[in-house]
Amino acid sequence: MDSVAFLRNVNQGQRGQPATHDIVAAFERAGAHDVRPFQSNGTVLFTAVDPDAVAESARGHLALDCGIDTVVFVRPLTFVAQVVERHADASSFTRRELTLFDVDTLIADDRAAGAQAMRRRCAVVEHGAGWAVVENDADRQSNGTPTIEAALGTPATSRGLPTLLRLIDRHGL
Repeated sequence: MDSVAFLRNVNQGQRGQPATHDIVAAFERAGAHDVRPFQSNGTVLFTAVDPDAVAESARGHLALDCGIDTVVFVRPLTFVAQVVERHADASSFTRRELTLFDVDTLIADDRAAGAQAMRRRCAVVEHGAGWAVVENDADRQSNGTPTIEAALGTPATSRGLPTLLRLIDRHGL
């Protein structure tokens, strides 16, 4: 089964950031197969029997080898595809992003999340355990991560739905 790892605050190739080959090597050393980086934003597709364990091990390798201690969120590629498909026909598709956080965390207080979203000129339009789809007021904004982090007090990372659509189109199901 293909999984997608979303590394938080990683911009491959930038000063002080791991290179693509460092990320691929970390996942391979962790036991992942068919490792495929996508773009330079810390998004990695891979296959593993235990994707969460592989991602955590890869995180450790990146910390040791590159000095980068980041949070990694893993989701099945099928989940990502389903989220994108549900929002594909929305007129605001280009302004939406998938924000990921710990799978054991829920947005239990919609009002608190809504208040944070309003403050940042966005809205949470769908959510579940460990994820939310955030719609920004304008193109090229990315307010999902700070909104969810402020509302829940937990690390998060976001990818735009158009980016995820390209990922699915390129590496699809």
